[in-house]
Amino acid sequence: MNSKLGIFTVVFAVATLSGCASMSSDECLTSDWQTIGYEDGARGYTAERIGQHRKACAKHGVAPDFAAYQNGREQGLVEFCQPSRGFNVGASGGSYNGVCNVTLEADFLDAYNAGRVLHTLRGNVNRASSAINAKEHEIDRIKKRIDDKEAALIGEDTATADRVLLLADLKELHERTGELEAQIKDLYAERARSQVELDHYQITVADMGY
Repeated sequence: MNSKLGIFTVVFAVATLSGCASMSSDECLTSDWQTIGYEDGARGYTAERIGQHRKACAKHGVAPDFAAYQNGREQGLVEFCQPSRGFNVGASGGSYNGVCNVTLEADFLDAYNAGRVLHTLRGNVNRASSAINAKEHEIDRIKKRIDDKEAALIGEDTATADRVLLLADLKELHERTGELEAQIKDLYAERARSQVELDHYQITVADMGY
């Protein structure tokens, strides 16, 4: 399941990004508007999408074939509005713009919402991991500062007044290290709980056929 979701996420993202580009003169002149409509429908674009095509092609003196486009888009939406696609869109963090008709939308939304839950649970694990990494890196930086200040503290050329300041700095740095270590401990526990929730939910959606 994970490999399929990964492939879909990449394809969906690339398709979305490439779809935002303006159409060239050759594309406008030679386009099969029914095919373009089908592709837009299969990607879950709203009916407003043709307005972007119209604007792009107007620069080249070409008007889209609205009837052909709409016919193709309706066919593409049938493909998009399947439960499996809804789950994949939700799991990848994609948005749904209410494009499915009433006969398909209920099942699509059930699957989409299931995917969104999976996306949220994965995000919980990832956020905890990112926070752990950030705090561990901060500890590493603090340890380097502690080493530098301890070296200065025992240096023969360090004045007494500077030693007092260095001791105060070292106290603060050690206190901060303790705070970070406590936070990291809590984050490890949080990540473990989130991972258990994720593992259980992945079993659930696997039983659902996703």
